[in-house]
Amino acid sequence: MKMYFYYGVMGSSKTACALMKKFSFEEKNRHVVLAKPSIDNRDGKSLVKSRIGLACEAICIDKDANVKDTLAALGKIDVIIVDEAQFLSCEQVNQLRRLADSGVMVMCYGLKTDYMGNLFEGSRRLLEISDSIREIQSMCKCGKKAIINARYNNGKIIYTGNQIDIGGNDKYIALCHSCWEKGII
Repeated sequence: MKMYFYYGVMGSSKTACALMKKFSFEEKNRHVVLAKPSIDNRDGKSLVKSRIGLACEAICIDKDANVKDTLAALGKIDVIIVDEAQFLSCEQVNQLRRLADSGVMVMCYGLKTDYMGNLFEGSRRLLEISDSIREIQSMCKCGKKAIINARYNNGKIIYTGNQIDIGGNDKYIALCHSCWEKGII
């Protein structure tokens, strides 16, 4: 089978797409597992929820967990859909690749880069070994293509700090490179 990586900026409907794919496969009687890294606890430990209100319970993948071991008790799996895949470790992405090689379709959804335009560890590995890489595009408020997940506080863009700071619209806005560089929210 294949491994897919669908990436986009925050607010580009990645999670909604993932949940719709899950529904579509289940309608065709496929055994689908929805998973997410446990670090993403914005909507609770095991809930995957899109901005448009779609939601579903998911299997949590802990930081140092072996993906195959985490999913072993679930029985037959045809498709694995991972939301927020950028938070996976390089080794966890490798484990998903091995599952794809063994006949399971693996579909990963996530951010490509952080608020400074740097690749996340999981995204880097997904870009290196996925069979198919597709961008889910979104627009900046100025009308250009959004490519940066700008972090902000009190109306000002933040250019320093830890790579990972879990949040949503309260902390991040998708901008084109020009607006991000100019500090325009």
